[in-house]
Amino acid sequence: MTTTIAKDFRWEMGHRLPFHNGLCKNIHGHSYKLRVELEGELDNNGMVIDFYDISTIVQPIIDKLDHAFICDEQDSVMIEFFLTNPMKTEVVPFVTTAENICNWLLEQIKEQLLQNPRIHRIAVRLHETEHSYAERSVVIK
Repeated sequence: MTTTIAKDFRWEMGHRLPFHNGLCKNIHGHSYKLRVELEGELDNNGMVIDFYDISTIVQPIIDKLDHAFICDEQDSVMIEFFLTNPMKTEVVPFVTTAENICNWLLEQIKEQLLQNPRIHRIAVRLHETEHSYAERSVVIK
């Protein structure tokens, strides 16, 4: 029987979009929420995967991002600032839009979740605000 389960994670994180013509060009932050949704077959105990196991995969990533500034490696203004003002940062090889962060998060957790042969689909939904999100899914098998 195919069943869908989900687990939510929350954190605070800053970023900026240097290319943006509006307010998002400025340093700002969001209260992010990530929903990890898995679809798969139940095991003999009636589980797709234990929620604890999802947490052991995802929470370390969230811990790295919580109260950090996620920074595009091409943003020389911010990179230079952080060289002289050490703070919690996560430097990434992409512009830090919700869409790109969502894709990156899925890639970060996908390989570990694929270790479970009962999982057929992985989806992540990243809320940047209460009313705005990016979502990506991958179907396996």
